[in-house]
Amino acid sequence: MHTAIFWVLSVVAVGSALLCITRRSPMASLLWLVLTMFMLAGLFTLLDAYFIGVVQVVVYAGAIMVLFLFVVQLLNLGRAGPSDLKGWFGRAVAFLLAAGIGVQLWALVRAVRGPGGFQSQTAAFVLPEGSVARLATERQALGVVAEPLLRQYLVPFEIASVVLLAAIVGAVVLAKRKI
Repeated sequence: MHTAIFWVLSVVAVGSALLCITRRSPMASLLWLVLTMFMLAGLFTLLDAYFIGVVQVVVYAGAIMVLFLFVVQLLNLGRAGPSDLKGWFGRAVAFLLAAGIGVQLWALVRAVRGPGGFQSQTAAFVLPEGSVARLATERQALGVVAEPLLRQYLVPFEIASVVLLAAIVGAVVLAKRKI
């Protein structure tokens, strides 16, 4: 049963993420991104990471997406204007970027895969079954999330908050400017 729920959530998450990046309307893209965030919260719940799933919904799908919706409305993004990259040049740049991402993914898979298939190196990517639930019972669920966040990842966390603040200030400045 868990496998079927996992596949449904995963397919919907990947599909809505693809729809998010292919829509021309910023509002439609944001709404597809909200659906992606909800599906990711469901996947966290399947991993017994209930606290992270709730944080995913409250923080990302709730607060940040509402903030993005207000910024898009504040900037009054209407119809898409002319693109800077038109014609064959734009397609070539898009193809080169996509090829670069593909090469990076291929190199990552090659680095993890050994001669006889995937080796023990994949243990870095796969959590042992029940490990999240065990940690949550040993150190409360909040401690499991808060300790790494406030020790190893404090600087990136603060940098992300400053970047979000700069984005908000920039959106207000752009919206107030006379065109």
